Amino acid sequence: MSLQTQIMDEIKNAMKAKDTVALEALRAVKSELLLASTVSGSKEDLSEEEEIKLLQRLVKTRKESARIFTEQNRPDLAEPELAQVAVIEKFLPAQLSEEEVEAVIAKIIAETGASGIASMGKVMGLASAQLGGTAEGKTISTIVKKLLS
Repeated sequence: MSLQTQIMDEIKNAMKAKDTVALEALRAVKSELLLASTVSGSKEDLSEEEEIKLLQRLVKTRKESARIFTEQNRPDLAEPELAQVAVIEKFLPAQLSEEEVEAVIAKIIAETGASGIASMGKVMGLASAQLGGTAEGKTISTIVKKLLS
């Protein structure tokens, strides 16, 4: 089942349950999916990889908003953002733990023979391609810096 079909089913369920937070998050996802498919100008559906990147971007935006609201002592605005993150994350693949990400990155470093911070770009590219969707870019970056320094 495609992501758009899943989103539409969840929108219907949220409407029946009168869950406004979930409904708002799901409508945002639907909107982004429609925009992404029309921007490309093609009649084809988005690839699974593109859908995951889109969902990750939505989660990242909401987490950043929640962080800013929390810093400004506005928990009333931060809570709905975090609730929407939880709804959107249901459609993402399971995230790896930091230890699992570190093991994959260590393996990449060993295979490429990378050493020093100058090799960070090469390692980041390979790690992002291999871990795409299962780890946040910020986590990958932090671990690569730690292992290469």
